[in-house]
Amino acid sequence: MAKRFEPVAFDETKKLSSSLIVAAAKKLEAVFNSSLKPSRETSLAFTKLEEAVMWANRAIAVEGV
Repeated sequence: MAKRFEPVAFDETKKLSSSLIVAAAKKLEAVFNSSLKPSRETSLAFTKLEEAVMWANRAIAVEGV
């Protein structure tokens, strides 16, 4: 059975990469907050940003840096 559901510990290199991704997402979040009016589309943009961070972290966990 694949280890796809097993937790993965991040070493220091992976933690740094994840931190860089989160920092970039926070900057984009600030741009969204200052540029977009509340709407369904804005909510979707935030959801997709969250998804992007999640998938990027998953890529770091599975594939490494």
